[in-house]
Amino acid sequence: MHLVPAERADQRTIDGHRVCDAMAAIGEPGDVRAWADRFALLADSGRLALLLALHQTGPIAVSDLAVATGMKDTAVSQALRLLRAAGVVEGDKDGRVVRYRVIDDTTAEMLKHCSTERIRRAEA
Repeated sequence: MHLVPAERADQRTIDGHRVCDAMAAIGEPGDVRAWADRFALLADSGRLALLLALHQTGPIAVSDLAVATGMKDTAVSQALRLLRAAGVVEGDKDGRVVRYRVIDDTTAEMLKHCSTERIRRAEA
């Protein structure tokens, strides 16, 4: 199937079939944007540290996450607010304490890969 849009059809290609395969691999622009947004959430080392801790420990309170990551409570709260708005984490209130957990399956799979890779390197 030839996927090159009409506005790009006059551009020179070397391997036209590879262009079509590459376009098919890229997919819809909206899907690419969604993945870029997901990776952007993980690109911040503080947020990634929080997510790795949440992934490994399950529900944990903000103050405990602050101690575990070495971040200030306010920075943890701000990062969790962003992650919650993105649908990656959810907080469960228990009295005055809110314990957070990872709820996005795709992010959890990515974190699982990160954790497995870290363990593999530590054993090598």
